[in-house]
Amino acid sequence: MTTPSTPQAVQSCHELLLWLIPQLDKFPRVRRFTLGERIEAGLLEVLELLVEAAYSRKKEASLRRANLQLEVVRHLWRLAHELKVMATRRYEHGATLMDDLGRQIGGWLRSQTPVQPQP
Repeated sequence: MTTPSTPQAVQSCHELLLWLIPQLDKFPRVRRFTLGERIEAGLLEVLELLVEAAYSRKKEASLRRANLQLEVVRHLWRLAHELKVMATRRYEHGATLMDDLGRQIGGWLRSQTPVQPQP
């Protein structure tokens, strides 16, 4: 359950993990403990960085690291699909959730950067 002060990106990352972890459990054993583990750990790190940003005065560094880590997870997710570890529909759903999270992080990051007036 989200509280009014919980940023949407934190909640979305939590929900992505809730959906994703059971999907990773379905990976074949040979991929679960390599690729699956990296995907799960990477997304858990994104969640940690987003929570850190939510409670920090200076959010930009944490948000940039979260965005970078999410990009790594996206590549690992795509690699898992290319190795035929999951069905295309599952891949597409996960990719959509990750893209949505990336947009939220990007929007949050832009809101932290003051707009420079054009001369």
